[in-house]
Amino acid sequence: MPRRRLEICVDSPGGLAAAIAGGADRIELCSALALGGLTPSAGLIALARRSPVPVMAMIRPRAGDFAWRGDEVAAMEAEIAAVAAAGLAGVVIGATRDAALDPDVLRRLVAAARGLDVTLHRCIDLLPDPLAAIDLAAGLGIARILSSGGAASASEGIARLRAMRDHAGGRIAIMPGAGISAATLPGLLAALDPDEVHASASVPDPGTGAVAAFGFQPPGARRTDAASVAALKRLLTARAGAAD
Repeated sequence: MPRRRLEICVDSPGGLAAAIAGGADRIELCSALALGGLTPSAGLIALARRSPVPVMAMIRPRAGDFAWRGDEVAAMEAEIAAVAAAGLAGVVIGATRDAALDPDVLRRLVAAARGLDVTLHRCIDLLPDPLAAIDLAAGLGIARILSSGGAASASEGIARLRAMRDHAGGRIAIMPGAGISAATLPGLLAALDPDEVHASASVPDPGTGAVAAFGFQPPGARRTDAASVAALKRLLTARAGAAD
C-alpha cells in the first residue's frame, strides 16, 4: 500500500505536541509561522530532539524576501550546523536573486547540510519559471520542493503544481502546501495524487484579555490543532487504501 506522508508545520512546544498527537509523519519546525516561518529557537530545537517522527528545521533568519546578504548566509550556515548537532532530520532552505533561485547561496547551504534531509521552501512560488528552479534544486540533490503552485493556496495552484510534478519526473518530490485542510485535501489528492502533503492544521487562537490587548499576541494568531492533524491523516490513509 502506498504510504502518503503528512508534514505539519509548528512554531511552539504546544504545536509540536499537537502535531505528534494527531499523527503527523514529519514536522517542519519554525518560529513565527505568521511570517511564513523563521528559524526556530535553540530551546524548541532541543525539545524537538525527542520527537518520535522526523523534524525538519526552517532556516530563515528574518522575514521578507529571500535574497540573502553574505552575513545572513553565514548565519544560516551556523543555524544548519546547530540543527545537525542537535540530531534533527533535516532543514528547509531557499534563496533567490533576480527572479530565480540563487545557485551560489543554495550550494553553500546544501554543502552545510551534508548528511541532512533538505527541502526547498516556498520561495519557488515567487519565481516566474518554476521549472528551471526544479532543475537546479534536483541537480543540487534537494529531496523535495514545498509549493502552493505560485498561488495563495495549493488548491488555486493545482495547474502549476501538476506541471511542476510532471517536469520533476520523479527526480525531486513536489509537496503541495498552503491552505490545505480537511475540506480542500480531497480535491488536491484527486488532482495531484502527491506522496507528501504539508499543512499547518491550525485553528484561530485569539488570546484573552490583556494578552491580546497589549499586543503580546497578534491579530489572526493560530495554533496547531491535534484533531485537525488527525482529520488530514485519516484522509491520506483512506486515499492510500483506495489506491492499493
